Amino acid sequence: MIQLTKVFHFETAHAIHGYEGQCKNIHGHSYELHVTIAGNEPGDEYLPAPGFLFDFKDIKKAGLEIVDALDHKIVLSKYYLKQHEELEHHENLVVWDFEPTAENILLFARNIFRKNLPENIRPVKLKLFETKDSYAEWQEG
Repeated sequence: MIQLTKVFHFETAHAIHGYEGQCKNIHGHSYELHVTIAGNEPGDEYLPAPGFLFDFKDIKKAGLEIVDALDHKIVLSKYYLKQHEELEHHENLVVWDFEPTAENILLFARNIFRKNLPENIRPVKLKLFETKDSYAEWQEG
């Protein structure tokens, strides 16, 4: 199986409702998202012209919705916002029905790629680095 990986970067602030650690406060991360896609290959043959399984620029295009939705935004759950109403008119606020944890941001990205990629191409692995040492990972299967 041939797999292609594209890396995306975005800066996002968030806070986690119902958590008692430091992450209950608004704070930010420089996220790095690795998206690996796969598709049908011709078996033992080479790929026909132009020789791409899928063009990297098209992977980038499929992922721009994620970057546009999250880059330089504050992502909060509706539950967090209910307890911090003073934030509801913030210019760059994004409100989700679920907590903006690394795991949920990863699933959000997976769903967007599933929607934006053609039927014969699918995301098979996503890895979201919240810090250089910590990441959440999703893998098909």
